[in-house]
Amino acid sequence: MHAAWPLSPHTGCLEVICGPMFSGKTEELIRRLRLAAIARQRVQIFKSAKDVRYDETEIVSHADSRLQSEPITSADQIFAKLHPKTRVVGIDEAQFLGNELIAITQTLVDRGLRVIIAGLDQDFRGEPFEPMPQLLAIAEVITKQPAVCVICSAPATRTQRLVCNDDRVLVGASESYEARCRRCHDSSGHAQTEFLPRQKTKIVVSA
Repeated sequence: MHAAWPLSPHTGCLEVICGPMFSGKTEELIRRLRLAAIARQRVQIFKSAKDVRYDETEIVSHADSRLQSEPITSADQIFAKLHPKTRVVGIDEAQFLGNELIAITQTLVDRGLRVIIAGLDQDFRGEPFEPMPQLLAIAEVITKQPAVCVICSAPATRTQRLVCNDDRVLVGASESYEARCRRCHDSSGHAQTEFLPRQKTKIVVSA
């Protein structure tokens, strides 16, 4: 669902961008934050310190779009780091920040801030990944972005783990995960790659 940004600049708003890995969540988050900066709104960006895949102090999309961010180990650090003139708050990889992010987000929005959050709505088993379900329930604007299933090319809404590790949180990228549709997703959590061979990707550019 897409909705218009409230006309009053003093009205708080929560926007949630969700979907599986490789669906462009961070890319969309960066796009919105850049537009806010162009509009001369003060923007602050936070991300979990657990996410060190590409850079410790930037949010980075898989397409290598980047914005400077502040790493935090817990959601309550947002209050300590928040500048009094900040109007737009971006938060990436929200699933790493725990349920305390819910109340903190509510407080920021009640103060009149625009908060834009990106994160996985399902874990590698296809189960709801807290705190994203709760954030989706209280959001004014929701964008659910599908990826492309690497097996059959259907819209992918799930993240397949490719390594044998049952920890719910395992930071990784294409070496550990891939996007799958509901049919091709292995709900046990670990892909049987010997039975589900990965299709080769071929990009054709027409003149």
